[in-house]
Amino acid sequence: MTRPVVEVDSLVVFEGRRWRVRGIGPGQIWLSQDDAGGTTAVVALPTLLSDPGFEVVGGPPPLKVPQSGLLETVPAQVRERALAIARHVREVETGHPVVGGEGPVRDAFDPARTTLAQREQAKAEELTAAGHPVSRATVRRWRERYGRGGVWALVRKRRGTTVLGQADARVLAALEKELRQEEERSRSRGFVKRMYRQTRWRLEEQHGVGVVEMPAPSTFTKLLRRMEEHHRLEGTVAQRRSRSSRPAPPFTATVALRPGELVMMDSTPLDVLGVLDNGVRGRPELTTALDVATGSLWGILRPPGSKLTDVAVLLAQLMTPLVMRPGWGECLSMAASVIPHARLAALDERLAEAAARPVIVPETVVVDQGKVFVSPATVAACESLGISLQPVPPANGPAKGHVERTFGSVNTLFCQWLPGYLGSNVSERGSKVEKEPLWTLTELQALFDEFLAHWHHRPHQGLRHPLMPKKALTPNQMWAALLPVAGYVPVPLGAQDYVELLPVRWQAITDNGIRFDYRTYDGACLNGYRGEDSGVTARQGRWEVHHNPYDPARIWVRLADGFVEVPWIHATRVSLPFTHHVWEHICAVVERTASRDEHEAQLALALDDFLKRASKKETKLSRRERRVVAKSHAAQTLAAPAAELDLLSAPTLSFGLAGVYEAPEVDDETVPDEDDALLAGLEGSAPDDAPGESAGSAIRTDTRTEDDLWLL
Repeated sequence: MTRPVVEVDSLVVFEGRRWRVRGIGPGQIWLSQDDAGGTTAVVALPTLLSDPGFEVVGGPPPLKVPQSGLLETVPAQVRERALAIARHVREVETGHPVVGGEGPVRDAFDPARTTLAQREQAKAEELTAAGHPVSRATVRRWRERYGRGGVWALVRKRRGTTVLGQADARVLAALEKELRQEEERSRSRGFVKRMYRQTRWRLEEQHGVGVVEMPAPSTFTKLLRRMEEHHRLEGTVAQRRSRSSRPAPPFTATVALRPGELVMMDSTPLDVLGVLDNGVRGRPELTTALDVATGSLWGILRPPGSKLTDVAVLLAQLMTPLVMRPGWGECLSMAASVIPHARLAALDERLAEAAARPVIVPETVVVDQGKVFVSPATVAACESLGISLQPVPPANGPAKGHVERTFGSVNTLFCQWLPGYLGSNVSERGSKVEKEPLWTLTELQALFDEFLAHWHHRPHQGLRHPLMPKKALTPNQMWAALLPVAGYVPVPLGAQDYVELLPVRWQAITDNGIRFDYRTYDGACLNGYRGEDSGVTARQGRWEVHHNPYDPARIWVRLADGFVEVPWIHATRVSLPFTHHVWEHICAVVERTASRDEHEAQLALALDDFLKRASKKETKLSRRERRVVAKSHAAQTLAAPAAELDLLSAPTLSFGLAGVYEAPEVDDETVPDEDDALLAGLEGSAPDDAPGESAGSAIRTDTRTEDDLWLL
């Protein structure tokens, strides 16, 4: 094959137009057009030759580098055949079978003595005499393919008939729309017969009845499978949902260079069955926070089906040291770790008796679109602490893949060693899980706190230091390495800060006080503000009220001098503490038969009577009442602190601070919806005796090390 030559008066194609070469100089070329305007241009030779559409009109196509990588994918026999044909083509065009060949040329293939047609005929006769019968037209097709695509174009490719290639394009288009629609709706996967009928109905709607012939059911099944593979829609619904939620590539790693720069939060039901109270079993809900830079982990367990959220508790835990618990080994203390304990304790006396767990101030918190994470209370809590809250797009787990993967680590390192482990799915669940010696929610939280202390001493493959890239570091080691760069500033939280973290609602201060959820709060501190406007025009002049669902007996109102505590007017009628679970249950079962004030008094009396009955073990409660009491007792492990909280003596915020919760709805059912089916199947008939004496479940209270397999 001859090389294309650019010379004076030749025609070339440049930038999609034809030009005539008028002159060639050092590094430049003069071009003009033959039209009436006579447009001229001076172009640099590299610019001309690198133009994608450049070619010499009437000349041979430019030489192409052999596609060695593609040739390696075909069998050796096919590859040798393509290379041999390429040598024959070059001999027909240039007289030499190799590029740049020298020496005498055979007479039948001498370009100076014969025409191209004669050389093609001579090559066809030569190959036919050698036992490979071909025609001149075949040699011409070889030349065209070689000039268009090089050696790879000469490879004989199998043209196997495929189901997609034979199917009607209209059927393929209708089937693809049906698959895309099911993916967007995240519809449950059905049988092929349903997809067959839906595709036929779509074709009849678009083209008319009987216009487009549907393939046979067996052929449609093959067509459906190939379409799912082609568009990556095969697999289970969960797999399809996961693929559809992935962002478009290319992907980049999430990098955080200092502690607290990026914190990810998420919540999921724990794969462990626990005991709430009175033998009521349920799956606790785990809310975790993961610091990307250090791999540090924080977590809180709460009753299942509850509307309470622990975002504020986690935020406070991140900024508060974890005090060593009785029975913990000294190896878990910060003084025995690689963390510069002496220097940090000089800055923050709270670290003197702290466990080896990082203390950070989050800058950015990444959450999903869960209602508890994007609620106004969560946003207010983050704003009060100067934290940027960044929700990810809906149903986009990969956007916070770090914390999603952490749930799998918690399952393998913690959950599977506990009695009552349910497995990752129903097919892996044991048949007698409910008969195992289950742990209470308080015991699970205490054990999980100790597990988190061990977590920070465990090397993580994703934590690497630039000076030690082959060494996997622990979260404590990574925090110690980043401390000299990022520094440490203690952030003590006062009583006002705890109130700021509680859920907020806006209420008017009337002559009767503050009313919501069939409760009235009043006190002398509200005198002077009754009927007054707060000055907040965005809230129609209402006042900012913070309430604690764990302790509905009091609220906090922001007045001119700060927060003021206001008690419930019927608090003295109730002799025992209660939570919003119990109050919602009382509101649902007590029918209103009088005025609002009288009805509130009746609710208070009914509440006190219910709490007294629930406190007596010999009293038999209904199934719904037992569940309400169990959820209330489990939630009391997160009771709110007193106003005079001593931060240094608080064991941990998971036991000393109520989180941010959404305002409870009056018409909400106390019994949770998510786990009703599971609990109904596992609970059976709840025992009437104490949990420890139950025949169906024995609450485990023995915490000896030899029985804790996960510690071994």
